[in-house]
Amino acid sequence: MEQQVIQDMKISSKRENINLIDGLIDQIFEKNSIDEDHYGNVLMAMTEAVTNGILHGNKEDQSKYVYVTFAKEDNRLCFVVRDEGDGFKYDNLPDPTAPENLDKPSGRGIFLMKSLADDLEFEENGKVVKLYFNA
Repeated sequence: MEQQVIQDMKISSKRENINLIDGLIDQIFEKNSIDEDHYGNVLMAMTEAVTNGILHGNKEDQSKYVYVTFAKEDNRLCFVVRDEGDGFKYDNLPDPTAPENLDKPSGRGIFLMKSLADDLEFEENGKVVKLYFNA
């Protein structure tokens, strides 16, 4: 598949920088005439991905960055989020819908991203997440 990078952003790993994703998604939707029906899913999934990169991947180490890239790939929108952490075991996560996990305050991010995106891939031991949305 032919992929064309359209926009990218480098985000310092400060908790307050999670809000920068809102403006980026707004810009991407505006500049690329993307159907607003996708907006909520893209915004929520990308906010989760960037939050995970800043808090869990880079552990809020302000010398590390989260890199966000947006590309169009045929009839899909592709968002790539890369952190500078050590990665994680993404294929063996606890089920957040299991009764023993319902009251836990965290652990739903990956589940949420899988639910919102049309496709989700991890690379480089979980340091890279690719979220695809059918356009």
